[in-house]
Amino acid sequence: MKIEQIHHVAYRCKDAKQTVEWYNTNLKMDFVLAIAEDHVPSTHEPDPYMHIFMDAGNGNVLAFFELPTKPEMDRDRNTPIWVQHIAFKVKDRDTLLEFRDHLVGNGVEVLGVTDHSIFHSIYFFDPNGHRVELACPDPKEEAMLAKLDAVKWDMLEEWSKTKKAPKHAEWMHSKELSDV
Repeated sequence: MKIEQIHHVAYRCKDAKQTVEWYNTNLKMDFVLAIAEDHVPSTHEPDPYMHIFMDAGNGNVLAFFELPTKPEMDRDRNTPIWVQHIAFKVKDRDTLLEFRDHLVGNGVEVLGVTDHSIFHSIYFFDPNGHRVELACPDPKEEAMLAKLDAVKWDMLEEWSKTKKAPKHAEWMHSKELSDV
């Protein structure tokens, strides 16, 4: 028994149409499906909703719910804003830079490129306030992943006991962060 892949990841949105248009325009995701009902199928709660699905590539689906009868959406104030995010992989650094320029050209504030050694990322927010990351592999990714794989259980065990960052992988961010 094993999970095959993520079927979809769902977030709440403020406006379904605006969200579809934003993801289509800025991240080139196709709008693949909409479901709208007056009752929640799983709980049978009477509550109208619009559920939209975007093609995030390679069989991955990003979904959103617009919930017009619920209080205005907010985020968990006890969790730093950089923690909760969704990250999408792009082919390479050139593609990452193209997306960064495209987003900035569309008025989106972009942070990065941030060098995580095994991959490079840019960060920004969608119109709903969700943090989004685009990441591309580093050319040396395979060797660095092997190095990290060799210490993952030791790191987890040390963290579990001390709640202090183990030093096994401090090499990852020892370089300066770069804004290319």
